[in-house]
Amino acid sequence: MKLKKVAAAGSVVFLSALALAACGNKSADSSKQVFNFSETGELPGMDLSKATDTISFTNLANTMEGLYRIGKDSKIEPGVAKKTEVSNGGKTYTFYLRKSKWSNGDPVTAKDFVYSWRRTLDPKTASQYSYLFDGVQNANDIIEGKKAPDTLGIKAEGDYKLVVNLEKPIPYFKLLMGFPVFFPQNQKAVDKFGSKYATASDKLYYNGPFKMTGWTGSNLSWKLQKNNSYWDKKNVHLDSVNYQVNKSGNTRYNKYKQGSVDYITLETDQAKNLKNNADYHLMKESTLAYLEFNEQASNPTVKKALSNKKIRQALSMAINRDQYVKTSAFGSQAAPGIVPDGLAVRNGKDFNSNIKGTGVTSDAKEAKKLWKEGLAEIGEKKLTLNLLGDDTDAAKKSGDFMQSNWETTLPGLKVNVQNVPFKTRLARSSSGDFDVVLTLWGDDFADPISTLDLFTSDNSQNDGKWKNSEYDSLIKASKTTDANDPAKRWDDLQKAQKILLEDQAVAPIYQRRTPYLVKSKVKGLIINSVGVTYNFKNVQIK
Repeated sequence: MKLKKVAAAGSVVFLSALALAACGNKSADSSKQVFNFSETGELPGMDLSKATDTISFTNLANTMEGLYRIGKDSKIEPGVAKKTEVSNGGKTYTFYLRKSKWSNGDPVTAKDFVYSWRRTLDPKTASQYSYLFDGVQNANDIIEGKKAPDTLGIKAEGDYKLVVNLEKPIPYFKLLMGFPVFFPQNQKAVDKFGSKYATASDKLYYNGPFKMTGWTGSNLSWKLQKNNSYWDKKNVHLDSVNYQVNKSGNTRYNKYKQGSVDYITLETDQAKNLKNNADYHLMKESTLAYLEFNEQASNPTVKKALSNKKIRQALSMAINRDQYVKTSAFGSQAAPGIVPDGLAVRNGKDFNSNIKGTGVTSDAKEAKKLWKEGLAEIGEKKLTLNLLGDDTDAAKKSGDFMQSNWETTLPGLKVNVQNVPFKTRLARSSSGDFDVVLTLWGDDFADPISTLDLFTSDNSQNDGKWKNSEYDSLIKASKTTDANDPAKRWDDLQKAQKILLEDQAVAPIYQRRTPYLVKSKVKGLIINSVGVTYNFKNVQIK
């Protein structure tokens, strides 16, 4: 997801804030179970059909619930479904639902899942995550407007039996069911609130462990309060999670020292100084930061330049990734490729074993050579580029680093760094209002397709509009003809990544490892490297 996906410093998945943080307001009643969480960016929205970023997905996953929940180590746990049957060679799933309620008292039924999936896939909704439904019967035809949403392969047989028909087996289908885009929605809420649905905490209903209060759609603090309508409320110990957005690393740390915040992420200098602190931890993530080039930029000269392979390669090679990690992303590693290391392993070999630095090499001399050749090919002697990023302290430092590397290494290049609020950066990325954007993508599930799907020609999250027919064919084969052959599917995806990197469709920068502090009194917090990052359901303050 942009981060996020895992939201993140510039993603759409998931899109996420560049330095993910966590936690908020101090409780006035110390006897209550309150977790104070400081976040680095504002909450973009709570419409699960339209969300794309880590912050939104974390809030959705803790206030809503799907057929399954994602627990520790990204393993599925019971959700609304209490029993599942798989038949027809893995192409039919029958879910038997427990009796549970929405926060307004309505029962959660199979019809809520049918309505939600159809709404997400309806072209009128313009969901950027609709592609994840690929493989569900008629999903692609619905997305393309060839069939009506009510032809989707999902049906309610009574209130508590849900049947899903697939066109092909999907190896990671159960993991998808724990991701918010597949959660149910209350049609009564959508109809009642209309265009304001999910734009504020009182404009939707909740069926998860918590319900949101105090979010107006643009403010920088809100709460997740225990949902007494939740079916498993006896195992929810927190009275509330208090969120507060603090974009400054110094502000976050000061609040942590004062005791008004229980969890914060750290910036590089802080992490170096606090790495021996008893509260210090390093979050391992399947999250990659990369530069995305807009090959359909509104400025004709920029469009021409970023459509040139040598110029894209020069921009990538001019970034000193090792230095970046040391100075701006403490604990992280230089990008191994566009797919994170450790996400997938086959026969003892990591997915990235066949690329050997392709597309992630830092070489100032070669960058300068390619830059001159590229400019000559497009008939230009100089170029001005705008680099888009978030307005957090960490993102600003990252932008300054890129600007310095580029202008120092590449003659005739002028870089303007544009730092905007996270919500604004997401909107500008998806609308194509950028030249180059620094983005973070966190994988939604443990499979390389979660990242590689982003860069197919027709993917709604392919903000740079890069296109390659061979790449598209390999991704399609991995989902269709080779879907049931693990060796062929693995080969398809490895070849696809190599094509993307050799053509420098994007410039991977680093794989994120996030340093953070958490109070020792906080127990049971689940932090996952894949999918939704934070699960608050079992947190206790002791």
